[in-house]
Amino acid sequence: MTLYDLANPTRFLKLVKVVLPWLIVATVAALAVGLYFAFFVAPEDYQQGQTVRIMFVHVPSAQLALMCYAMMALSSVGSLVWKHPLADVSAKAAAPLGAAFTFLALFSGAVWGKPMWGTFWVWDARLTSFLVLLIMYLGIIALWKAIEDPIKAAKVNAIITLVGVINVVIIKFSVEWWNTLHQPPSIIRSGGPAIHSSILIPLGLMALAFVLLFVTLHLMSMRNEIMRRRIRAMRMRAASAAPAASSSTITKAAPAGAR
Repeated sequence: MTLYDLANPTRFLKLVKVVLPWLIVATVAALAVGLYFAFFVAPEDYQQGQTVRIMFVHVPSAQLALMCYAMMALSSVGSLVWKHPLADVSAKAAAPLGAAFTFLALFSGAVWGKPMWGTFWVWDARLTSFLVLLIMYLGIIALWKAIEDPIKAAKVNAIITLVGVINVVIIKFSVEWWNTLHQPPSIIRSGGPAIHSSILIPLGLMALAFVLLFVTLHLMSMRNEIMRRRIRAMRMRAASAAPAASSSTITKAAPAGAR
């Protein structure tokens, strides 16, 4: 089944109905296993102690914050270039999820930063660009709500989303371009991961669980958005049919009144 096969909302809803229960089970299982490894198997850090366990929530949240925006950017391209019927639905559904993951990353980072850095917040490049990402998410969500016509809203948000990719690039390379409190990449790098397997495995399990959580919530949000648009279309058809029915009744009643 290709992306164009899924362009039919009815076919997409049928697929979601089949896949969603399995995804929910997989997500719950992955979260249970990941949390067990993160809090009961992974050792304490010799410097950070128990606070290192915040990493198992903070890092996946930050990764998903960027992944959600990447999903929105790809959906925006699909909407503007290929006119895929569900592309803008995907972009709209991903925005609130991205905002939630971004907020979780900022909050968990602040909680982690207080014992490590002695402060909840510093205006370094990584933190500032991540705050900008949250503001962008909130702005995009507000635009979706402000523009009533879904087609116009999709075009405006697609353009803004693609422009905002610049900030995602800044977030990615901020630790390399500027001197920040964040460490450079330690998982995906040329020399291999710099994290010991006792920490890397639980972190990988939590990352997988968060990805499954995002996919599950994203499909559920897309399903709800499709149903919302169908209800809107039905109401608009009913509203446009009402004046026509009224004028038809008046036309039929006129000759009877003349007699």
